[in-house]
Amino acid sequence: VQLVESGGGLVQAGGSLRLSCATSGRTIIDSAMGWFRQFPGREREFVGAITRSGTTTSYVDSVKGRFTISRDGAKITVYLQMNSLKPEDTAVYYCAAGLRRWPREYDYWGQGTQVTVSS
Repeated sequence: VQLVESGGGLVQAGGSLRLSCATSGRTIIDSAMGWFRQFPGREREFVGAITRSGTTTSYVDSVKGRFTISRDGAKITVYLQMNSLKPEDTAVYYCAAGLRRWPREYDYWGQGTQVTVSS
């Protein structure tokens, strides 16, 4: 199982980035998906998740109204649209699949992509 994140980078505060998570297998198609982030020296934390159907999402309070998770019609790629970015959003972002318990527990993880927000 391989999940590949892309779209990270450096952006100024107030800017936007869109992260993508893709797989070549059915891992994403058949699964709810989650996004997590990890700050230096801290545990990985939940950002948000989307159900298999794409009809339900869940977000941590700190990103509500700024971040949006979506998936394409074929459910092969999942996106994390991040708007109004803040320096405190700087972290490595991971996607996850293979839901164990909605919305925060998963079996499979991507390698992560760095997001850096400058002030």
